[in-house]
Amino acid sequence: MSDLVVKSNKLVQALQTLTLAETRVIQLAIVDARETGKGLHSSKPLELNAARFAKAFNVSNDAAYLTLIEAEDSLFKRQFTITNDDGTLTKSRWIQDANYRKGEGRILVTLTRVVVEHVTRIDGFEEYFTSYHLKQTSLFSSVYAVRLYELLMQWKAIGKTPQYELKKFREQLGIGINEYPRMEPFKRRVLHVAIEQINESSDIIVEYEQHKKGRSITGFSFTLKKKKDASTKVIQTKNPSDFFSKMTDSQRHLFANKLSRLPEMNSYSQGTESFEQFAVRIAEMLKNAQKFEELFPYLQKVGFQPA
Repeated sequence: MSDLVVKSNKLVQALQTLTLAETRVIQLAIVDARETGKGLHSSKPLELNAARFAKAFNVSNDAAYLTLIEAEDSLFKRQFTITNDDGTLTKSRWIQDANYRKGEGRILVTLTRVVVEHVTRIDGFEEYFTSYHLKQTSLFSSVYAVRLYELLMQWKAIGKTPQYELKKFREQLGIGINEYPRMEPFKRRVLHVAIEQINESSDIIVEYEQHKKGRSITGFSFTLKKKKDASTKVIQTKNPSDFFSKMTDSQRHLFANKLSRLPEMNSYSQGTESFEQFAVRIAEMLKNAQKFEELFPYLQKVGFQPA
């Protein structure tokens, strides 16, 4: 499978509120539904299993099981709103049914008619669409990074977005009306986090410009460019510990979070801890020069490139 996520631009621009776990289930459902033909009709539900999910998003099988359980419980209730060509609004759910098979580590889901229309009836002429490979967002730990990346991918050929009006932009990112109402926490905890993760872990580099009316920020626009080499660059060194002192505290926490989701790190996990707890332990391990050298190949794999 090519793991290509394809959505109409209208679906990308939809107003929605999904968690990261729910977003990942929808991404995988769209990929597998398009590539297998299942889940596109009520008589043929799509099967998503924990092993497939774990491989796609570089998480443990246990984490994948928990995500599927959460999706069965909450995803059915989630709605989104699409703006039609005539300005009217269409409200829809993402899935029309979900059936979690307890003890089997799999879930059967069927996408709704509206979602199916916006992921299959695409020819690139009458229906403009957005596509990207699943791996480009698989290391993101913020759902806002996924949403911003999708919005940016509509403009990858041009390299610059139009201005996103602030209120609608917040709704497209999935931010509730009472979440981050002030600009400083919105920029610090949403916008800057999303941009940092996109720049670190995807195939593009993005910068933003804020637009004002008087002293108030009214919206944002973005410029993006393709990385010269999207593959992970391996640092050639005979002594990885030379870079130990060059890792900043912010890098240590950022890459500890990425390492916690790397399948190769499973041998370091205690099994019962969450990814967040595992990341805290890894951050402590990276303070030790010997452990840093031991983990250095994995750091390179998730993009650590000291100056």
